[in-house]
Amino acid sequence: MRARGWCVVTALAVALAGCAAAPVRAPAPALAGDALDARLRARDAWIAQTQAWGFAGRAAISRAGKGGSGRIEWDQRAGAYEVALSAPITRQSWRLSGDHGSGAGRIDGLTGGPREGGDAEALLETATGWRVPVRLLGAWVRGAVASGVPAPAIDYDAAGRPVRFEQAGWTVRYLEWRPGPAGAPDLPVRIDAESGDARVRLVIEDWTFANP
Repeated sequence: MRARGWCVVTALAVALAGCAAAPVRAPAPALAGDALDARLRARDAWIAQTQAWGFAGRAAISRAGKGGSGRIEWDQRAGAYEVALSAPITRQSWRLSGDHGSGAGRIDGLTGGPREGGDAEALLETATGWRVPVRLLGAWVRGAVASGVPAPAIDYDAAGRPVRFEQAGWTVRYLEWRPGPAGAPDLPVRIDAESGDARVRLVIEDWTFANP
């Protein structure tokens, strides 16, 4: 995947329109008890067996009242990931690659050359000033809590899809869903994650799935 991203998001002028729109949910009878448990087990099983996937769309980040938006492409192969972002107006871009297992990461596209570190999220924050929970987003974008991190109760909609939960200091809200491909559960379209003065918003336009 080509490196497409941003370095100085304060210079971006592209708005991520409609991210605060009201939730759009397909009509469905309310699920509870065994029916809800079965739906959740099916989603967990699908996520566990789907190790090669990606998405493209729009992202907006902000912190302490400052922020910007741009294009995002995410490519995942088991624990290895590559996230590319781009600002169409400024034509600035960078790419973050790393491995969830080791936690290490590398950023390409920065002034002064690539940077590497043992903590991809800390590396990203140092390089750009933004807090982005990269390690957790891989699960969140597919409509699940991340493993290995405590999570309190999850609020579900009538179709058994998560609406809101808190994890690792972040509040995650799902604002819109769409049907997944054959054999897959519904997939998120609009996601909003907040932690203190940091906010990450995603609009996912296209999903891709393949064998590892």
